[in-house]
Amino acid sequence: MTTVIILPGRERPIIQRHPWIFSGAIAEVRGNPAPGDVVDVCAKDGSWLARGFWSSTSQLRVRLATWDANQPLDETWLRETIARAVAGREYWLQNPAIACRLVFSESDGLPGLIVDRYGCYLVIQLLTQAMAVRADQVIAALVDLLAPRGIYERSDAEVREKEGLPPAVGLRWGETPPRLPVTLITALDQPVTRRRMFADLQTGQKTGIYLDQAINHLRVGAYCADADTLDCFSYAGGFALAAALAGARQLTLVDASAEALGLAADNLRLNNLSTPTTFVEGDVFQVLRRYRSDQRQFDVVILDPPKFVHQQAHLQRATRGYKDINLQALHLIRRGGILATFSCSGLVSADLFQKIIFGAAVDAGRDVQILERLTQAPDHPVLLSFPEAEYLKGLICRVW
Repeated sequence: MTTVIILPGRERPIIQRHPWIFSGAIAEVRGNPAPGDVVDVCAKDGSWLARGFWSSTSQLRVRLATWDANQPLDETWLRETIARAVAGREYWLQNPAIACRLVFSESDGLPGLIVDRYGCYLVIQLLTQAMAVRADQVIAALVDLLAPRGIYERSDAEVREKEGLPPAVGLRWGETPPRLPVTLITALDQPVTRRRMFADLQTGQKTGIYLDQAINHLRVGAYCADADTLDCFSYAGGFALAAALAGARQLTLVDASAEALGLAADNLRLNNLSTPTTFVEGDVFQVLRRYRSDQRQFDVVILDPPKFVHQQAHLQRATRGYKDINLQALHLIRRGGILATFSCSGLVSADLFQKIIFGAAVDAGRDVQILERLTQAPDHPVLLSFPEAEYLKGLICRVW
């Protein structure tokens, strides 16, 4: 087996069980590992530290998976680790119609593997060389463990490029999934609501819909009773749906995609909701400026933009974008109203995001109180030794 030797002084994160080793921390590689091979990681003095998977092209050269020298990273390990991840979602699996994340990459000890369940179908993402070369083992384990009707691959995320892997999309096992209605998860202390949404597993965002916001939909919806609600970057209408269920007076959905707005309309009808709704196709930045010019006012404004920053070099530009949309939104909120604002950019920390909203509030001349801090749904857990998993952050604020 190949041995990766770590530079002196760079061992601490490994000892503390952080799963990433970048190329700059490596002193030498003893052996000639193929893409996705298992490698041992040792200190300069030869002491064993951990075991993980080799990436031949990424700056993130090793992804660690065990700190037990006696644990082989073989097919048995893979099956057992997938089974452990699935067992952690047992509460939601009791309902056969529920959509939820079953495997969340490093947070579940499976670097580069995403598995989402949509009723009887599974969607997988194989985002590292290690998981790509073990695709057949992953699929076999999922079939044996969950007996799905079909498994569809959506390995079309940008991170595949860094791994030297082309996009991979298509049916991997069983039946091709149709566009189907699924039920969203609720928190463990909440009964399952009647929220249902259509999921297009072949072409929808991420693996079909945004599962990570399922709980946040309900948290934001709780503030929307009898409220004139503006949902920006609405996509399939998850927040609008929760607002309507909570008794919103009227809804305005803004998205750049006519197809997404059509899906949102379908989801409102799916839930037999007749809340007066306006669908606006357009660039959110421009629409917010037009509403400000027209002196439009809303009781609740929801901002759930796509990822603005994909690499450190784009961070400053992204912070300007976040500030701009929040500044425009703050001008549209009636006194005492609500701003629900989110960032899914992992490079934007919760502290930085709060500072951005603070800057927007100062420039808007509004007093803003934080009522709730939000993160991703509990089927997207955050491993304590891997804080990078906490990519989604949100604030529910009162605006005066």
